[in-house]
Amino acid sequence: MTPTRYAFIKAGWHADIVDRALEGFQQLVPAEQIDVFDVPGAFEMPLLSRDLAASGRYGAVIAAAFVVDGGIYRHEFVAQAVVDGLMRAGMDTGVPVLSVSLTPHHYQETEHHQQIYRAHFVEKGREAARAALMIGKTRAALAA
Repeated sequence: MTPTRYAFIKAGWHADIVDRALEGFQQLVPAEQIDVFDVPGAFEMPLLSRDLAASGRYGAVIAAAFVVDGGIYRHEFVAQAVVDGLMRAGMDTGVPVLSVSLTPHHYQETEHHQQIYRAHFVEKGREAARAALMIGKTRAALAA
């Protein structure tokens, strides 16, 4: 039987934007079914994702972060490492690990861009909820 609880990890960088993904997720999945975990940044998400997935408590793990270009190449390295690590966590544990981790090419800390990405993260949270629910339903049907 697939667990009906979900782990939702949020990176602290740009929390005012990243936290909107949880809002979107909660529009489709009741808050009582979600355990929320905070990490300092995106780079810390894969290890915690693996541990949460391996616990057997969750039908899916969702990881949300906003990795921006600070003018050096590091953001590309971080973004790639995070996505690869999240995929590996899911493959190694057999539990879906879904990424709501975005790396925009052109982000400026203006009110206009912040509004755009806040709204975008709400939608991405809803998309992650739909994916988690669909995967859970499909896996339950396979087990039947």
